[in-house]
Amino acid sequence: MNIRKTWGVVLSAVLLLSVFVSACGTKTAETTKVRIGEVTRSLFYAPQYVALSQGFFKDEGLDVELTTTPGGDKTMTALLSNGIDVALVGSETSIYVSQQGSDDPVINFAQLTQTDGTFLVSRKKVDTFDWNSLKGTIFLGQRKGGMPQMAGEFTLKKHNINPQKDLQLIQNIDFANITSAYSSGTGAYVQLFEPQATVIEKEGKGFILASFGVESGHLPYTVFMTKMSFLDKNPGTTQKFTNAVQRAQNWVNAKSVDDITTAVLPFFKDIDVEIVKSVIKRYKDQGSYATDPIVDEQEWNNLLDVMTSAGELKEKVAWRKLVNNSFAEKAKSTIKP
Repeated sequence: MNIRKTWGVVLSAVLLLSVFVSACGTKTAETTKVRIGEVTRSLFYAPQYVALSQGFFKDEGLDVELTTTPGGDKTMTALLSNGIDVALVGSETSIYVSQQGSDDPVINFAQLTQTDGTFLVSRKKVDTFDWNSLKGTIFLGQRKGGMPQMAGEFTLKKHNINPQKDLQLIQNIDFANITSAYSSGTGAYVQLFEPQATVIEKEGKGFILASFGVESGHLPYTVFMTKMSFLDKNPGTTQKFTNAVQRAQNWVNAKSVDDITTAVLPFFKDIDVEIVKSVIKRYKDQGSYATDPIVDEQEWNNLLDVMTSAGELKEKVAWRKLVNNSFAEKAKSTIKP
């Protein structure tokens, strides 16, 4: 389903929902509860798990409750209905909400990842990869309107490949089933997140050829965001939250792959340790983990270009309208490595 078209349904549904607990959560004299909804559980979000496992949120006086809310539409519905306080999701979702109209816009305030996190996987191993080899093949992509698919199409067009004409593009498989569909024989190429891409490679069912993150450039790919009303009512809590994110980013930037692996393993108990190490190294080496929480204007404009290329943007939304960098800038200036 086209994600852009679902937002009208999402916003209508939110109007019918009861008001849940107050946006700030339960407060005590010592801690403030903040509920995060992450769009998926992924090693791509390693700095978030570091902030939890190393006690950075706790040190700031925050009691963070983390819930996985699969899919951008579900995550945004939870945020708009006060089921969570902060969403960790792609910035494009805040733009979709804005395009539908909102008296309480969703504001991006702390960036976590700065590139796409998917990889091109082929059934055949090649010594020298040429993007033109994709032409005329069956390509198993991501969901239409989602950031992975838009970044994927942006990259293909960059290499003079028309996704709709030069490929047999499959986009009707649920995110959770894409890996199994490829494993069972669907498609010659597939666009996969980690650790699925590495797992496929280790099983001998495919080979990683290229990084869509490297190809599509810096983007506000995964960002902590909340409603403007939350920021207005809870600036102190938001600053503490952003401080913890900056501390985690400093830690990830300075530490070894082994150290990061140890820190995040409690959140990935079912994944082989060596695969975790491999994935973290890949993301760290290609600069996917943001080194500060600032969403800069150039990244935002790159996002708008990607969305425009995919036909998912009604009109360009100004960076200053949906981004508040004041908390990130203060965190960066005060939280030193």
